[in-house]
Amino acid sequence: MSLLEHAAVALALQIVVGLVTRNWWAGALLACGYFIGRELAQAEYRWIEQFGAGLRANAPWWAALDPKVWTKADQIADVVGPIAANSLLWAVMRRRASAA
Repeated sequence: MSLLEHAAVALALQIVVGLVTRNWWAGALLACGYFIGRELAQAEYRWIEQFGAGLRANAPWWAALDPKVWTKADQIADVVGPIAANSLLWAVMRRRASAA
């Protein structure tokens, strides 16, 4: 998935949760949590392949946070994009609710 697709899916999830619960912050947290978890899992797998001899048992708890496995801008953008999109929608909906 591209950055725009990640952001679109995250926004769709936030909109569903926001419309159902009227809690736009919860929708943002759920959507961002999903994509952050997904990217951290992929980074952990990259660490295991590169430094852990292919064995999960060799991975330390911080393996997914090792900067050596975050080598491409799109890996970081796949985390930052949904956070930025969801934060923007949350801010818009918060302002809209306070104006009403």
